[in-house]
Amino acid sequence: MSARVRELVVVQNPIMTDDVRPPGVLLIRRYEAADAGDTWRVFQAAVHGTASRDYTPEQIQAWAPATVDEARWQQRRSAAHTWLACLDGAVVGFSDFTDDGLLDMLFVHPDAGGRGVARALVTHVLREAAAAGHHRLHVHASLTAWPAFERLGFTVDATRLAEIRGQKLQNVDMSITVTPGDGGDLDLD
Repeated sequence: MSARVRELVVVQNPIMTDDVRPPGVLLIRRYEAADAGDTWRVFQAAVHGTASRDYTPEQIQAWAPATVDEARWQQRRSAAHTWLACLDGAVVGFSDFTDDGLLDMLFVHPDAGGRGVARALVTHVLREAAAAGHHRLHVHASLTAWPAFERLGFTVDATRLAEIRGQKLQNVDMSITVTPGDGGDLDLD
């Protein structure tokens, strides 16, 4: 292990539903280059699994094709301030923000849905963005993610059509004002 310190945040018992899945321990940590494959797999599973209820098969394939240039994906993840959610040691989600205030990605593996993973990630990203001096974050939310972002305090600015690999996908521009200490009032239990 390198001498570099990795920031870790542990969230105990992050279950948000009353189902019978065991709670586990949710850990939020910084992205590292070795995490590229795990984040791609979470992205693929979230788009092909969760988001497929809101988009056509052609749109899903354009959004998350079967293969990826892992070096390019890794470069994009490293260029943003990317955070991972690990449940019992496995990467189950990730989110980020860019230097220009875009919360670019929030994806949670469908098997980890309903456990507070998205809430924990966004709470952490809001805190980090505020600490970095951001006053506002914006997101191009999918139709699938729109309700979650609303529950987390984001407001709709506009709806739009994004074009990805020749497919038009409807999404929603949303934003939130962030201040130092933001996210502290979000209930993670």
